Amino acid sequence: MELEKLTNEAISLLKRLIETPSFSSEEDQTAVLIENWFKQFKIPFQRTKNNVWSNNKYFDETKPTLLLNSHHDTVKPNSAFTKNPFEANVENGKLFGLGSNDAGGCLVSLMATFTYFFHQKNLKYNLVIVASAEEESSGEDGLNSMLSIIPKIDVAIIGEPTLMNLAVAEKGLVVFDAVVEGTASHAAHPNNNNPIYKTIEVLQWFKNFRFEKTSSTLGDVKMTVTQINSGEQHNVVPAHVDLVIDVRVNDAYTNQEIATILQKNAPCTKIIPRSLKLNSSAISVDHELVKAGIEIGRKTYGSPTLSDQSVLTCQSLKLGPGDSTRSHSADEFIYLAEIEEGIAIYVELLEKVIK
Repeated sequence: MELEKLTNEAISLLKRLIETPSFSSEEDQTAVLIENWFKQFKIPFQRTKNNVWSNNKYFDETKPTLLLNSHHDTVKPNSAFTKNPFEANVENGKLFGLGSNDAGGCLVSLMATFTYFFHQKNLKYNLVIVASAEEESSGEDGLNSMLSIIPKIDVAIIGEPTLMNLAVAEKGLVVFDAVVEGTASHAAHPNNNNPIYKTIEVLQWFKNFRFEKTSSTLGDVKMTVTQINSGEQHNVVPAHVDLVIDVRVNDAYTNQEIATILQKNAPCTKIIPRSLKLNSSAISVDHELVKAGIEIGRKTYGSPTLSDQSVLTCQSLKLGPGDSTRSHSADEFIYLAEIEEGIAIYVELLEKVIK
């Protein structure tokens, strides 16, 4: 099938996706649009909740399997949007709209790429595509729920905006809830155990603490206090201060190791991880996908942002059109030229690896 036709169809699909709200766990209508793509191209597919997936026509269980994945859910629109987030407008080559960059452009580009290869025989790899749900919320019914349903995956390309450069590693995430305890009292009376004042030193500790191990691809572990909550009225000293700490984990540590270090050292009454499942991920620079990408002029780097790579146990490469710095931003957009380039590069890359 001609790439030009597939590219035009992909852009048309992206416009429809933008104009169909699909917040995490509410993707049922965008799932229908994705189903319609497969119906249009007469490709058999299956739907599991709001995840839509398919295998290439000549799937062979004796061959390794390459997963193509991106998500069709979005965050809620940034309050600073000046344009209608659910209106797909093209201005000066930019396609505006919620989810255009993260990760609609990647998704439709991978769908076009999968469609391009669907009917081809004698591929070295099987192809499986999953248009997944609940990526933005790290929900239970997203890609993680599909891994026991789809064929066993040997390697994956995860479509997220990378300017079509090769994210060969990605930081994991652990979110901690921490408590600084003190003594509740009337504000008019002396109190040498005010937890709000105690929190000053605690915050300074989190600001200054450094994890020892660094990574050649992902750099240092990044720890940030992102939320503080305490007190209910002006004349009452609260009994405790609640903190939320966001930790982006490099590939030198497991998430459990990070939790152990903080629980041993952090000057809090308690500090508890919400989950340890969002792990760092990587692919060997010697993998043929990476080598092929470098050969066609793509750069490698380590990504600080989280994606569905975190739920995979196989090697995975993050690669897609668009720019991560536009994700979750006001007046989100993707260049139409980025989608055109993205499809062309995906196809060129796979031509070198699976044929």
